[in-house]
Amino acid sequence: MASRGDSDEAYVVGLCNRVLGDEALTQHRFDWLLGDPGTGGRQVRLPVDAYWPGRRLVVEYRELQHDQPVPHSDKPDRLTVSGVHRGEQRALYDARRDAEIPAHGLRLIVVRPADLDADGRGRLRRNEEADLAELRKILARDSDENRATDAFRAWLLAEGWTPDEPTDRRTRLEAVRGEERLICEAKGRTEEKSIDGYEVTADNGVRRLLA
Repeated sequence: MASRGDSDEAYVVGLCNRVLGDEALTQHRFDWLLGDPGTGGRQVRLPVDAYWPGRRLVVEYRELQHDQPVPHSDKPDRLTVSGVHRGEQRALYDARRDAEIPAHGLRLIVVRPADLDADGRGRLRRNEEADLAELRKILARDSDENRATDAFRAWLLAEGWTPDEPTDRRTRLEAVRGEERLICEAKGRTEEKSIDGYEVTADNGVRRLLA
């Protein structure tokens, strides 16, 4: 098993440092970002992958296990202090980060394998030139579209949906809940109020949502 220093997370954070010209605090813990109470009511502070205090920026690199079931990692037969298995707890804690970090005045950017040069199993090929180009775009963006998508992802998790790998590169977000699948597309703010917000349509059991 690779050490944290050799991990894809460390690779991505290192590239972000190069793009920003600044060194991140890694595995930083905020006093207000807490896990669920354990034995005796103690709550641990949840880490974030990278934090640049001067930029008030947090970057999270979320591998495939953050968005889809991975039995060997989720340990479905073992409950955590949250009363759910590790995979479900991971989703709960990701949603907590998604809500609490912006609520405390920080900018949160989530990077996923699909954003970079990765294989079908979500492992980065570490094509530095291509990955740097994509990260420059990702770190520069702060659009209504991205804020809406991140907020909607947090809502989906809270409502029992599991975000899934998009089946179409044009799709912004997909999620499953039981036999239901939700396909979401996002568009920035327009001057036509009639097409702002969310719209859901159904087609053969698949609901499509436009944000």
